[in-house]
Amino acid sequence: MSAPSAPTLSRPGARPVAPPRRHCRRAAAVLLATLLASGGARAQATLSLDQALQRAAQRSRQLASQEAAASSERERAVAAGQRPDPTLEVGIDNLPVDTQDRFSLTRDFMTMRTVGVMQELTRGAKLAARSARYERAADTALAERALALARLRRDTAAAWFARYYAERVLALVRRQRDEAVLQVDAAEAAYRGGRGAQADVFAARSAVAQIDDRILQAQQQAASAQTTLARWVGAAATQPLAEPPPLALAQADAQAGAPAAAAPPALDRHPEIVLLRRQERQAQADAALARADRDPDWSIALRYSQRGPAYSNMVSVSLSVPLTLDRANRQDRELAARLATVEQLRDQREEAARALQAEIARWQQAWQSDRERLAHYDHALIPLAAERTQAATAAYRGGGGSLAAVLDARRAEIDVRIDRLRLQADAAERWAALEYLGPGAMAGADPSADLATTPRER
Repeated sequence: MSAPSAPTLSRPGARPVAPPRRHCRRAAAVLLATLLASGGARAQATLSLDQALQRAAQRSRQLASQEAAASSERERAVAAGQRPDPTLEVGIDNLPVDTQDRFSLTRDFMTMRTVGVMQELTRGAKLAARSARYERAADTALAERALALARLRRDTAAAWFARYYAERVLALVRRQRDEAVLQVDAAEAAYRGGRGAQADVFAARSAVAQIDDRILQAQQQAASAQTTLARWVGAAATQPLAEPPPLALAQADAQAGAPAAAAPPALDRHPEIVLLRRQERQAQADAALARADRDPDWSIALRYSQRGPAYSNMVSVSLSVPLTLDRANRQDRELAARLATVEQLRDQREEAARALQAEIARWQQAWQSDRERLAHYDHALIPLAAERTQAATAAYRGGGGSLAAVLDARRAEIDVRIDRLRLQADAAERWAALEYLGPGAMAGADPSADLATTPRER
């Protein structure tokens, strides 16, 4: 056990003795280390919304899968545009199986050893139709990738905002708990001094316990939001979050007050509509191929036949033409089915465009309403709640009010501030739904721009 330090004696009014220089250097070193440590804590990497979107796109296997599917269809398009390989024929014709010439290749004049080549004569238009069909399938795969990317960005942004505002709620409730603890101390001091009632002490402690329950609930919501964000960004979800970007939409502002029938400019470039249009074009390519298949392919064959040494060798040329004896019930019906599929996809695209237009209009209306409500919270609800708390606190300190009124006012202020944060979270989610309609759609970029290039070209 260390000995107690000796008391420091000094004369009244004497100038304090300056510490030794080595003590100053030691204190300066400690202060510098403290500043460096605090600076390192402030420099801790944060996760911004843009970084989260980039990480989610890099981690996504669905995007890579769609790129691989597009590459596969491109390769098939090249192969489908080539003529079929020739067929080599080797055989024996008219081989005797009885009499003294049986199984002889040279004694009977009709016995021939034959070698030949047969080539299917596929028309260039049909080859082009086959190749175009796979090209359209590759475009469809890239459109599916664009749609998956748009949804990934929207869901990642929603998860990022959910965690951000869940943590803001948790921080708010913790700050309110610190104030409530001070209220408990004040109530206990007033009770010990005979200026307050014991019921006020229990009421203050009850308020702290209720806030503790809110803290547990807010911690659970924050942890759940972090788990959801980790689904998209992986281990980076544990990093502190940066400040959110300004939640402003030029297009939402321009569309404010516009009639519901007015289609947003980005609607035609929305990945869902682009995908349906690509599927329609793929169906049109299938119909073009079915139309080309109505005319069958001819085949030509060249054969060389070798006979015995006493006989001459022979050359044969043949042409094969398939007979379309029931075109009305075969080829024509296949073409009609393909054309009906085209009409089906066109109708689905128009119906989806109408539904999407109405949904975007609802999002924009909700976004406008959220902004107006947030302004109302900032200009009226929160200031009034804060003033009520201040008035109740001042009245209690002056002996003209009760602690219950203070606690009720503080609880109401907490509720208003939490409601404001939750409304801001809802507004951020709607902002993400509008901002990420497609990859860069709201910024004027075409989300289907990458549909015209192959992964090898990128």
